[in-house]
Amino acid sequence: MTTAISIENLSKRYIIGHQRMEGYATLRDVLMHKLRGLAQRIRHPLSVNAENTQLEEFWALKDINLEIAEGECVGIIGRNGAGKSTLLKILSRITEPTAGRIKMRGRVASLLEVGTGFHPELSGRENIYLNGAVLGMTRSEIKRKFDEIIAFAEVEKFLDTPVKRYSSGMYVRLAFAVAAHLEPEILVVDEVLAVGDAEFQKKCLGKMGDAIRGGRTVLFVSHNMGAMQSLAGRAVLLRDGQVSFIGSVAEAVDRYLQREGLRDSTEVRNLTSQVDGFSIESVRFEGARQEKGFNKPLYMVLDLQLERTVQKMSFGLGFVNSIGSRVLTAERTVPLIEKGRQSIEFVLFDHHLPPGDYSITLGIGVGGTQALYQDHVIAFHLPYEGVDSDYLARKTDRIGVYHELGYRIVI
Repeated sequence: MTTAISIENLSKRYIIGHQRMEGYATLRDVLMHKLRGLAQRIRHPLSVNAENTQLEEFWALKDINLEIAEGECVGIIGRNGAGKSTLLKILSRITEPTAGRIKMRGRVASLLEVGTGFHPELSGRENIYLNGAVLGMTRSEIKRKFDEIIAFAEVEKFLDTPVKRYSSGMYVRLAFAVAAHLEPEILVVDEVLAVGDAEFQKKCLGKMGDAIRGGRTVLFVSHNMGAMQSLAGRAVLLRDGQVSFIGSVAEAVDRYLQREGLRDSTEVRNLTSQVDGFSIESVRFEGARQEKGFNKPLYMVLDLQLERTVQKMSFGLGFVNSIGSRVLTAERTVPLIEKGRQSIEFVLFDHHLPPGDYSITLGIGVGGTQALYQDHVIAFHLPYEGVDSDYLARKTDRIGVYHELGYRIVI
C-alpha cells in the first residue's frame, strides 16, 4: 500500500521567556529596575533584559514517528497542549520543524483556523478566489466549483459583503467550503467540528466522509469522540508532545478518557455547599441501569445531610458533551426535604442524547439562593448499542432544551 504521509523523528522546540517574580517590590525598587534596564538597552540595543528574563526550552513535539497510507483517515486526539495543532501546522508547512523529516505524496488542503487566508476587507466572492488560490486551486478550477462552494456555505445573500461583517458561523462555513472543494489528495482539518450549528457539523461530517470514500487521505483533530469513531480508521493519542498510542479508535478513545478522568468518574464525595444547613455526602451516576441502548432513562442519586428541614430545594443538571458544549439542562424543585440524611434519586426520561462522552454540572438552590454550583461533577459514557441513526437525526431538535427531572426520596 502506498504511503501518503511519512513522519520520521519529528520534533518542534520553542524558546519561552519567563519574567522572574521577586515578590513584593517598593516603588523605588521598580524605578531602579527600569533605569537599569534602560541603561542596558542603551549599551546593548539588541540584547534582552537577562536580569529579568529566564529562558526555557519547550518541546511541543518530540520524536514523532507515523506513517499514513493513501486513502486512510486518521484521527488525532489528546488534551489541550498535547501538540495536535502543532503537528498539523508542520504538515501544512505553516511551521518549520526543529528536527525530523516529513514526506507527503499529493496536494494538501488545510483548514486549521476559522478564516485562515481570508482578507477581512474583501467580499465573500473575492475571498473564495483568493483563498482558493492560496490553497493551490487554479482560477478555472475555482470558477467551475464556485456554485458548489456557495451552495455548501449557504452565504448567497452575503456574497458581496466584506467578510469582516460575517458571523463566526458564516466565516467557518465559507472557509470549510473552499477547502473541502479543493479535492486534494490529503485533507488536514483541525477541530472544525467545534464551530457551527448542528446542521453545519452534519454537513462537514458528510463532506469528510465523501472525501474518505473518494480515496483521499484525511488527517483530523477533534475532541468530538463520536465523530472520531464514525470517521477514522485509526487514531493517534498524543500526550505531552509524544505519541502515547497508535491503533484502533476505540482503544485510543478509551485510553484518552481514562487518562484524563473523563470516563468512569461516576461517583464523587463531600461536595462543599455555599450556604449553611446541608452538605452533599456523595453523588452517584447510575446510567441506564439494566436498560442499555439509545434514549434509555438515566439515573443519578444524591446523598444529602441536612441540619434542618428544607422547603423548595431546586436541583439542576447540565449535560456537557466531549467538546465542552452544554447540550441539555434538566431541573426539578423538591418541595420538602426532611432534616437528617436523605437520598434523592433523579431520573431523566426522553433525553435523546446521542452516543458519546458527557460530564455533568450540578447546581443546587435553597430558597432562591444558589447553594452550590460545580462543573464536571461526574462523567459518563453513553454506548452505541441500539442507536437508530435516522431516528436520532429526526430527534436532534429535542437536544439542548430544558427537561424536567423525575425524582423520589429513597427510604
